[in-house]
Amino acid sequence: MTLHQNLIDGAWVGGEGVANINPSDTNDVVGEYARASKDDALAAIAAAKAAFPKWSRSGILERHQILRKTADEILARKDELGRLLSREEGKTLAEGIGETVRAAQVFDFFAGEVLRLAGEAIPSVRPGVGIEVTREPVGVVGIITPWNFPIAIPAWKIAPALAYGNTVVFKPAELVPGCAWAIVDILHRAGLPKGVLNLVMGKGSVVGQAMLDSPDVTAQTFTGSVATGKRVAAACVEHMRKFQLEMGGKNPLVVLDDADLAVAVDCAVNGAFFSTGQRCTASSRLIVTEGIHDRFVAAVTEKLKGLVVDDALKAGTHIGPVVDPNQLAQDQDYVEIGRKEGATLAFGGERLNRETPGFYLQPALFTEATNAMRISREEIFGPVASVIRVKDYDEALQLANDTPFGLSSGICTTSLKYSTHFRRNAEAGMVMVNLPTAGVDFHVPFGGRKGSSFGSREQGR
Repeated sequence: MTLHQNLIDGAWVGGEGVANINPSDTNDVVGEYARASKDDALAAIAAAKAAFPKWSRSGILERHQILRKTADEILARKDELGRLLSREEGKTLAEGIGETVRAAQVFDFFAGEVLRLAGEAIPSVRPGVGIEVTREPVGVVGIITPWNFPIAIPAWKIAPALAYGNTVVFKPAELVPGCAWAIVDILHRAGLPKGVLNLVMGKGSVVGQAMLDSPDVTAQTFTGSVATGKRVAAACVEHMRKFQLEMGGKNPLVVLDDADLAVAVDCAVNGAFFSTGQRCTASSRLIVTEGIHDRFVAAVTEKLKGLVVDDALKAGTHIGPVVDPNQLAQDQDYVEIGRKEGATLAFGGERLNRETPGFYLQPALFTEATNAMRISREEIFGPVASVIRVKDYDEALQLANDTPFGLSSGICTTSLKYSTHFRRNAEAGMVMVNLPTAGVDFHVPFGGRKGSSFGSREQGR
C-alpha cells in the first residue's frame, strides 16, 4: 500500500506508516499515512518561517489563482473526495460529498477575497500628514483541526491564512489524515511555493506540542475539546502569539407550543442525530414547552424508528457509524449516565451489528431530563439528545442560556414576537429560527460565545 507522506518545505517526506481505518468496516484500510516526528514538525516550522517574507509580499493575482484552482479541483473531484471522507470519518456519502462541496466553496470565496483586500485612508488631525490603515499577514500560522469535519474545517482555516499572505504548518486529526493529505496535495500542485504550506500528520502530543512550544509560530488556530483548547491557550500566552479556539457546545433547540410540529421534528432530528451527532453545533438539548411536549416526543420517536443506521457508503443509510471505539465507548457511557441520573431512555442507545464490523450506535433520545443532569451539561459528541420539559418561553430561554457553552442556539416557533426576542437574547454566537442548530453558510462568520470559542471568528471577511 502506498505511503502518503508529509509535505515539508515543498518535498514529500516519509516516516512511520499508520493505517487509516474505515469505521463502517474495520477490515477496510483506507490508506497508510506517515506519522511525523518532533523533528519533522520543527523542520516544517522553519520552512514556513523562511517562506514567509516572499509569500507575504506576493501578488494578489498569484494567490487568487492558486486558491481558485484548488476550489475548481476539489469541486471536480467531489464524488471521489466525498467517498474518501465517508470512508475515513463515517459520514454518509451524501454528507461527505456535501462537505467536500463546502470546502470548494470556501476556497472559492477566499480566492475572491484576495482581490478585495482593502485598507483605509483617513485624514490626520495634523496638517500635512496622511494616515493609511492596512491589514498585514501575521507570519507562520499553526493549524490544528479535528476529525469530525476532515475537509471543511481545514479548508476554512487554510484558505484565509494563505489568502492574506501567511504561511502554514498544518496538523490534522490523527483519525482522518486522508482528506487532509488530499487537500494539501491539491494546493501543492496548484502552484504554492515551497515552504508556504507544510503538512505534518501525527500525534498531538508530539507534532501539536512542537508547534505550541515553538516561538516561530506566530498565530495558532485550533478546533477540538475544551481541555485541549485550554492547553493551547496557555501555550500561546507563554509566547504572546495570537490564537483562535473553537471548543464545542451544548446547543439548545427550543420548541414552543405554537411551532409547526413537522418543522420542529425535522430541525431536532437533523440537528441532533445527523452526522452521527458528531458536530459541535448539534442540538443536544431539546427544550420543549408543555403544550407540545408529548406530541413532539412521539413524533421524534417515530421519525427515529425510520432512520437507517448502516455503512456510510450504502444507499439508503441515514446515519453512519461513530468515528472510533473510544468515541463509541464515551457515547455508551453517557447513555448509562443518563439512565442513572433518572432520565427516561425513550428510544435507542444500543450498540448495533451490521453486515460489516463497525462502530454502530442506535440514536438515543432521553425524556424527562433536567438541565442539571450531566447529559444536559457536558458535550457528549454523539447521537444522544435530551428532551427537557418547560412550562413557557421564559423558562425555555433561561434554560437555553444556562450552560457554560454558547456556540449555536435555535428556536422553533411561528411567533414573530418570540423569534425576535430569542434572537436578541439567546447567549450564542449563532442563532437559528426554524432551522437546525447545525449548519451555516460558507461566507458568513462562524463562532460562539462563553466556553465555545475564543478569538476572532472563522470564515467570512
